[in-house]
Amino acid sequence: MDTRVIELSGKERQEALMRVDALFREWGLTLPNVAACPLHFGLNNFNETGEIEYDIHNSTEDGYCGKFIVIFQGQTCPMHYHAVKHETFFLIKGSIELEADSGTERMEQGDIRVMPQYTKHRFTGIEDSLILECSTPDMIHDSIFEDKKIRSIFSQFA
Repeated sequence: MDTRVIELSGKERQEALMRVDALFREWGLTLPNVAACPLHFGLNNFNETGEIEYDIHNSTEDGYCGKFIVIFQGQTCPMHYHAVKHETFFLIKGSIELEADSGTERMEQGDIRVMPQYTKHRFTGIEDSLILECSTPDMIHDSIFEDKKIRSIFSQFA
C-alpha cells in the first residue's frame, strides 16, 4: 500500500515542511537529516488532523524507535492505541493536550508520559510543539485508530 494516501503531497507538503524548518530555526534546533512524514491520516485535513514525523531510527532488528513528532497549534493526532508498541513521550518544546485512558491533561515543555500497549491516546497542539518519542519499533499496521475511516485506511497496510 502506498503511504501517499495518509501523507501530504505537492505544494501542501512543501508548505508544511517549510513551516517546520522555520520553527526549528526559531527554537535554535537542528532538524534530523531523515525523511519527513507529514501525515493527514487519510482525512485530507492536515491543519486539523495531522502531524509531521521524523524517524531518527526505527528498527525491528534493533528493537527500538526514536522519532520527532511536530504538532502545530490546533492540530490533533487522532485517538489510537498500539497492540505491540510501547511509547515514552518527552515534550521538548511547546505545550499539548494529551488525552489518554487516564483522562485529559496539559503537557508542558519537559514533561514525560509513558503509553503502554493498548492505552488509547491523542495529542492536540495548544501551541506549536515538538515531541521526542522513544518506543519499541513503529509498525504502521500497529496503529489502531478510533476513527473508522482512518482505521480502514491503516488496516490496508497489514
